[in-house]
Amino acid sequence: MLNWLARRDYSKHEIAQKLKTKFYSAKAIHAIITNLAQEGLINEQRFTENYIYWRKEKGFGPLRISAELQARGILPEMIAEHLQITDNAWLEKARKVWQKQFKCKLPEDFKLRAKQMRFLQCRGFTQEQIESVFGNDA
Repeated sequence: MLNWLARRDYSKHEIAQKLKTKFYSAKAIHAIITNLAQEGLINEQRFTENYIYWRKEKGFGPLRISAELQARGILPEMIAEHLQITDNAWLEKARKVWQKQFKCKLPEDFKLRAKQMRFLQCRGFTQEQIESVFGNDA
């Protein structure tokens, strides 16, 4: 178990899932997670911050990151506290992701524009962030 934690941070939910696959009882899983949390080896706050930074650097938007964190058992309040979806830095991140993927070539027709917008939507950017990439005429 310490091998897992040595590589990266895990949420309590992820550790519980891993232990379930190893056929630990629910009581044992609870005791292990409590012990790890008391020792500071599991910290949901730290996990959330690191996960957001990691996924943001990989070019993913706030909506996708939020969904991934919820799937990992992080509370929506904690996600909202750290993610800050309305932050203007996301606008710049959406532009950089678009530039990297499409080499700064604005779409010439509706079909290409839709393709580029779908790409950014799949990456998890909000409609406002996507429209900022293409200007106000999106």
